[in-house]
Parts: sequence; structure tokens; C-alpha cells
Amino acid sequence: MALTAASLLCFLVAINITSFCQFWYDKHAARSGWRRISERTLLQSAFFGGSIGAMAGRQVFRHKTRKEPFRTHLILIVLFQMIVAVACAIFASGYIDAFVGLF
Repeated sequence: MALTAASLLCFLVAINITSFCQFWYDKHAARSGWRRISERTLLQSAFFGGSIGAMAGRQVFRHKTRKEPFRTHLILIVLFQMIVAVACAIFASGYIDAFVGLF
């Protein structure tokens, strides 16, 4: 099955909504004394494409905004994803082929 732009977009929307909701639930669980979502699960959701939802949920619900090393790990995930996105854009635009052709 080929990965299309539409399927990728659907996945990213779903994972970001999921990440956002996880932050809402974890904040609600913290206030209610319920079982919490682990930091590892929150970070994994962000790593696999939900970083926008995670950052939005973090700000909207003011959840884990000062918690270290969670905050640093989330920022590193966002930076990593930005670097990968730029590299993919450069590769897809053909600049690498043109650069390689110089040598």
C-alpha cells in the first residue's frame, strides 16, 4: 500500500488530536487522583508525529510546563522533527541531486 499525502495528513491529524487529548486526560487525572498517563507514553505520542498536539495540550492545560527532563525531551523531539521535515523538503525538491551533480 502506497503512502499518499492524504493518508499521511489523516495520520498526523489523528495523532495530534490523540496527543492533545492525552494531555487533557493526564491533567484531569492528576487533579482527580486517578491513574495517570506515563511521561514515556506522552513523549512517544509526540515523537511519532503528535508533537504539535502535545505542545498545544501542554500550553492549553498548563500541564508539565516546568517538569524536567520532560520539557527538554519534548523540545528535543520538536527540534528533531523540524530537522527531518526540512531534510525531507530539501530531498523532495531535488536540491540534493543538483548539489551531487556538482561533484
